[in-house]
Amino acid sequence: METTSKQLESSSMNHEEEEEMQHDISKLQDQVQQILISQKVTEAKINGLKKGVEAKINGVEATMIGVKVNVDGMEAKMDGMEAKMNGMMLRWMV
Repeated sequence: METTSKQLESSSMNHEEEEEMQHDISKLQDQVQQILISQKVTEAKINGLKKGVEAKINGVEATMIGVKVNVDGMEAKMDGMEAKMNGMMLRWMV
């Protein structure tokens, strides 16, 4: 079976269509690159936010430890004052 040039011409793309397809492919490649860049920027922002939250949590934990130390110190002072008062009361009772 012999193919004529007319059949080949109708079955293949012309130069204009090839250029249009190449242009479309190029646009899609650009869009994919932009999406990849956006993903990297988003990941960097998320990582930055995560580190910020972790730092704040660590700060809160440190503050809570400081408060506990202060409370423990106050309780010790109150115990000492109570012992002194009991000692003073014993002296007066004698």
